[in-house]
Amino acid sequence: MGYLLGILLVSFIVNALTLIPFIGILYKLKLQRQHQKTKDVFNLPTPIFDNINNKKKGIPIGGGFLIIITVTIIFLLSFPILFYFWVPITSIYTNIASELKVLLFSFISFGLIGLYDDIKKIFLGKSDKFFGLSLKHKLLFEIILSSLISFWLYKELKIEIIHIPFIGVIDIGIFYIFFSTFVITSFANAFNITDGLDGLASGVLVIALIAFWVISNSILDTPLSLFIAIWLGALIAFLYFNIYPARIFLGDVGALSFGATFAVIGLLLGKTFSLIVIGGLFVAEILSSFLQLASKKYRNKKLIKVAPLHLWFQERGWHESTIVFRAWIGTIILSFIGLWLAFIR
Repeated sequence: MGYLLGILLVSFIVNALTLIPFIGILYKLKLQRQHQKTKDVFNLPTPIFDNINNKKKGIPIGGGFLIIITVTIIFLLSFPILFYFWVPITSIYTNIASELKVLLFSFISFGLIGLYDDIKKIFLGKSDKFFGLSLKHKLLFEIILSSLISFWLYKELKIEIIHIPFIGVIDIGIFYIFFSTFVITSFANAFNITDGLDGLASGVLVIALIAFWVISNSILDTPLSLFIAIWLGALIAFLYFNIYPARIFLGDVGALSFGATFAVIGLLLGKTFSLIVIGGLFVAEILSSFLQLASKKYRNKKLIKVAPLHLWFQERGWHESTIVFRAWIGTIILSFIGLWLAFIR
């Protein structure tokens, strides 16, 4: 545990020292939040969403890009160091190389989709209906990547079971690929939807990852424990600059990458049910958006005035910081519940 805490601190220091000049670079490159005039999937304007979010115009986006770079480099450099100091590398999987491949591929590939979306929003203008990459194309790319990752989980790491507390383990065979694809794609979009207030998504992720860190240490999975430690150090440094009033945002490059990787870690830990509970805030956010869209389509009226939930609370007069802090507290409670469920046989 000592070496993990040390690597976490190294990651924190590296990111803390690089974030300030990185923010300056983003300003010079004009990678800043633009004025938005968006439309929903029914091609209808979203004035409440635009009015709330356009207050953040001009703040740099792309913090996720730096985190992906630093975490990946530190993660890869850590293994030779561990070998040098004779630190044992253990895993619940016999094919550690495949475990590393799944982790890094998820982290980087979803980030590339988000990076393209960020660049398109800022420099390439809008598409006809959407701000940035169209929902249809983005979802298609996400499903392709999620399917590939799911295939590796099933074929190379031999994962085909789901653990349900109080019931036991259920073997779903090849259907695990479809299940995993749905989970990864859903969490990628859920995180992206949640990332709308200063410190909301990144703070919730820090708390949730600490819970996953406890699980990974309990099963002695070095690659997962190491990756989570490095990621936590980077996120804590980023959160310092992302809390209200934010000086930098993750951007889609970070949101899509982090949501997908969070789901992949939950799947690798074999704790899908705990993933849904610990990531309950992300689930609530995407569920509120889905129910809103379904209500518009089938009832021809909104379920709530604006979705997702954090925007609804903001529209009702809650201060941004109040929403964020209460979301953090809620995630702390959900993490305790998720940990309890994770250790139930």
